[in-house]
Amino acid sequence: MEKAINNNIPTVRTILENHKDLKAMADEVRRVKLNVLDNLDYYIDQTVKSVEKTGGTAHVAKTKGDAIRIVTELVGKRNNIILSKSNVALEVGVREHLTSIGKDVWETDLGEYILQIAEDSPSHIVAPALHFTKEQVGQLLNRNLDRAINENSTHEQMVASVREFLLSKYLKAEVGITGVNAVAADTGSVALLENEGNIRMVTILPSIHIAITGIDKIVPSLKDAMLETMVQSGYGGLYPPSYINITSGPSSTADIEFKRVVPATGPREFHLILLDNGRTIANEDPELREALLCIKCGRCYFSCPVYRALGKDWVKPPYGGPTGAMWAAIIDRDTFPANLCTHSGGCKEVCPVGINIPRVLEHIKEMSLGGAPATRSSPIEDTKSN
Repeated sequence: MEKAINNNIPTVRTILENHKDLKAMADEVRRVKLNVLDNLDYYIDQTVKSVEKTGGTAHVAKTKGDAIRIVTELVGKRNNIILSKSNVALEVGVREHLTSIGKDVWETDLGEYILQIAEDSPSHIVAPALHFTKEQVGQLLNRNLDRAINENSTHEQMVASVREFLLSKYLKAEVGITGVNAVAADTGSVALLENEGNIRMVTILPSIHIAITGIDKIVPSLKDAMLETMVQSGYGGLYPPSYINITSGPSSTADIEFKRVVPATGPREFHLILLDNGRTIANEDPELREALLCIKCGRCYFSCPVYRALGKDWVKPPYGGPTGAMWAAIIDRDTFPANLCTHSGGCKEVCPVGINIPRVLEHIKEMSLGGAPATRSSPIEDTKSN
């Protein structure tokens, strides 16, 4: 964990110094996301209609159970499933459910693959397996994948062995399930940010692509979706991103008389699942709605003394650190993680979209004590700390 912190913090600082436009982008992302939250029903409806215009199908899931039912119906009798990293899929329990009903399901993100074979949970929202050392990963791969790989193997050798294994899964896959970094309401497009190249495989090779995300990931336009991915990449410490994928419906072609036909080489079906799971209720709370602005860059984790001390044991996955302490109250109605916050304030200082995380967590503490909700204008320094 200390290695990850020492690698990430100076990297992000250098990125922001060299690409000063990222700060203006982050300010714009906050503005457009607030606009969506102020008009949430309108943008959900627009997104659904836009997805349908491109030949896709949009599904609105009120609860985790609704999302699982939709995924199960879409998968049907198909057996070979590949997933890219998705916090919302983990929130819902997609992989666990599909595995329990006999499907062959594989994570394709390296970190998530490591967690899958280790039967472990993520410790960071961007780098889920950072609590494993290289030597521990080598031992895992030796037991589960390649006897030639061990704790003395190089990073490159380990990555190559996983790549070879996953290629066989890509080629057999019938359904690809991804998360979403941002959804453009005006076009129904989903933006996906990655560096490994696995997401391109998951979205293109199977005949069905299912994208699952929260309604908080909706932004007004495709331009805004691109901005959010750029900001997440920069503040997450992986800038410039290797790949930004835009998916707008199933594959198509217009090469014969310029008539657009669906499908073409890629997936014949595209499905977008928009999950609520407490987000609408949170949006009605003037303090808690700030958490819905989170772009899940994970920068706040490394500035937090509680996360440094407790790591993934602080909050139930998928959302950990200060982010998870807020989101536990939204999706699980669990206010306990917020009570461990020491209000150091570092998370607020580094948040790209200006979420006053200490104030949100203080509000959650007040909720747990049955106190009256504070107004949005109450700054943390003027409020008695619990």
